Amino acid sequence: MASPIRSRVYLLGDAVDTDQIIPARRLVLNPAIEADYRELGRHALEGLPAGHPPFVEPGAEKSRYGIIVAGRNFGCGSSREHAPVALAAAGVRAVVARSFARIFFRNCVNGGYLYPLEIADDLGDAFPTGAEAELDPLASTIRSLATKTTFRLRPLGDELAILEAGGIFRFAAAAKP
Repeated sequence: MASPIRSRVYLLGDAVDTDQIIPARRLVLNPAIEADYRELGRHALEGLPAGHPPFVEPGAEKSRYGIIVAGRNFGCGSSREHAPVALAAAGVRAVVARSFARIFFRNCVNGGYLYPLEIADDLGDAFPTGAEAELDPLASTIRSLATKTTFRLRPLGDELAILEAGGIFRFAAAAKP
């Protein structure tokens, strides 16, 4: 059962592409190898333009941000599965965005990596980087712990069961008669 996620938020804008999430030079890392998986996490979002605070502090194993809030078309670009893997390896549990690139959304769900949740509103003012939030995937809400304001997310529907199972293969295996 999806339990609420309490974490700091990392705020991003529109059109964050997969090369910003995990640069192509890191695609030699194999997420099936534990050391490579951790290395992917250490390099998550290192392709962002200058001016963003570090997503993973130098020398840290994981990010202190478990929720990303973004604008439109998050995960655009290539179909690399490494993008949601890197975010999950860095400790991200959910991305809340105005919209997602379809292949990124399906990679998140099919791999069971993290919750990709859509919202109709721009949340930049409510959730600046570092803000504390509580996200409830089951109730489809995100709440600012500072202002106590709750925002409604688009329900995941059938995707929630796949995520809760740990991905499409585990979901299918559990559904077999």
